[in-house]
Amino acid sequence: MSYSKLRGRIREVFETNEKFSKDLGINITSLSAKLNNKTPWKREEIEKACEILSIPIEDVHLYFFCTKSCENATTK
Repeated sequence: MSYSKLRGRIREVFETNEKFSKDLGINITSLSAKLNNKTPWKREEIEKACEILSIPIEDVHLYFFCTKSCENATTK
């Protein structure tokens, strides 16, 4: 998965991954593993992330389930 859109939103709202991970309730190491495709996101984490990042539920796929080809299609 590509999390570039999610990373951008985190920077917009929280400025740092550390601040976001604290609000999300996970440590920075866990967040880093998720953003680097080493561990999967839990449904509850996705729901909370959408809430604190003000991501509409209908756009969740753009932030959490976007492949490289999806990413290219959304930037054109």
